[in-house]
This record gives sequence, C-alpha cells and structure tokens, in this order.
Amino acid sequence: MAVLGWILVIALFAIGLAGAVYPILPGALAIFFAFFVYGWFFTFSHFNTWFWIIQGLIIVVLFVADYAVGAWGTKKFGGSRLSVILSTIGAIIGPFVIPAFGLVIGPFVGAFVGELINGSSPSKAVKVGFGTLVGLFSSMVMKVILQIVMIIVFFVWIVFF
Repeated sequence: MAVLGWILVIALFAIGLAGAVYPILPGALAIFFAFFVYGWFFTFSHFNTWFWIIQGLIIVVLFVADYAVGAWGTKKFGGSRLSVILSTIGAIIGPFVIPAFGLVIGPFVGAFVGELINGSSPSKAVKVGFGTLVGLFSSMVMKVILQIVMIIVFFVWIVFF
C-alpha cells in the first residue's frame, strides 16, 4: 500500500508540474491534492497549521500572479483589455484546436485578433501578440518555480516535522 501511495503522490506532483505548462491540467491543485493522498496513505500528523497556511499562500500567490504576469505581457506591449481576454481564451482553447502548438498559437491569435478588433494596426497587433507570449512564458516559469517550492516544503515537512 505504501508503494501505491508514493506512486500516486509522485504522479500528482508530475501532473501538477505539467499543468504549469499545459493549462488544461490542474497544476497546483494536483500538487495540493497530493498532500491529502499522502495523508490518507500515511499520516496527516506531519501537516500542522503552518504547513497548510504556507501551502495555501503559495497557491493564492500562484493563481493571482499567473493571471497578472500573463496580462502584464500583453499590457506591456500595448495590448488592450480585449486582447488580454482573448489571449486567455486562446490559451484555454488553443491546445484543443491545435494539440501540438495551440498553447503558443492560441494566445498569440487571441491577442492579435483583440487588437485588430480594437482598431490597432496589424503591426501593433503582432507586437501585442508577441508580448502575450512573453507574458505566457514568464508565467509558466513562475508557476514551475512556485510549484517546486510547494513540493520542497512538502518534503521538508514530512522529514523534519
């Protein structure tokens, strides 16, 4: 049973980290669920109130920063609110429409179309599209770092507490 528990915990960590890059996967929530799986298979006694507060704060920061960093990339390159909204929709729908490249093409096209609808020139729309990609990749890096911190805190807690 212990082996199954660790397999599930590690699988949830892997799904969580993959979710930092592929937005269809649950990301940080998979990592958070791994803590419960560990508790159910082994023990919850390692997890005190501070553990849950720290992990909860990391998740809040992750969700807020994820949107903020993505929107920052679009705004930094002169994008409109409509471009931010359509690039977000593109990030969600893109991987379904074009499985291999939809994660990159979807947000770019969303921001590009948003700018064209807003009346911007095609050259500005392209610039905003690239800004959206800068924000997207910056957001991915930030999510991976924060999720790795969540996993490290987990292991520190089960070893030392």
